[in-house]
Amino acid sequence: MVRDENQDRVETLQLEDGVLAVVCDGMGGERSGGEASRLAIGEAVSHFKEGYHAGMNGSEIKQLLCASISAANSVVYTKSKLDYKNFGMGTTCVMAYVDDTMLHVANVGDSRAYLLQGLAPLEQLTVDHTVVQMLLAQGKITREEMKSHPQRNMLTRAIGVERTVKPDYFEQTHDSRFLVLLCSDGLSSYCSKDEITQALREQSFETVCGHLVDMANQKGGRDNITLAIISD
Repeated sequence: MVRDENQDRVETLQLEDGVLAVVCDGMGGERSGGEASRLAIGEAVSHFKEGYHAGMNGSEIKQLLCASISAANSVVYTKSKLDYKNFGMGTTCVMAYVDDTMLHVANVGDSRAYLLQGLAPLEQLTVDHTVVQMLLAQGKITREEMKSHPQRNMLTRAIGVERTVKPDYFEQTHDSRFLVLLCSDGLSSYCSKDEITQALREQSFETVCGHLVDMANQKGGRDNITLAIISD
């Protein structure tokens, strides 16, 4: 409700043995952030699709997810070096591949992946690559201080900023009843974990995405709000 341009991107892909979902949140002056997220998500999805085949094991999925993020990083980094107007462009990226029994997630930046199973609490799978998350881990600030820290939006890792990037990787088994949420910080920074959990439990699969976006907009809509949901 505030920004003129949506610099987020989201894409999902139905594959033979599972589903891929990707969310990117661009950063950079003027339209560079939108270009970064567009390039990154296009390359990441294309690379994954080209390397995918039915019957892949967990190790192969991990390697393909991380390689897809690395490929996206190379494309965005090269673009930023070839055009001075795009200097400093970058983007977050969170990718999730879900099959019948396993959830595989790779991420760079502060776009998140959550898992909701049965009556268990909503679980944040990813760790934000931000200055405040680093300070929290070092014991220099509290979780409450993170919310108002002047560097709360500063990333420590992003796609396209350095020549190479190392994504985090997570894998977990899931129950027959599960829901995976990927989102940019336009949702996670303005809606609490309890609010997100309540929406995921009470809304139908068809309405929950729109409801979450509306909820973030009702809190001011100060950032782009983008999400993808995979459910059983």
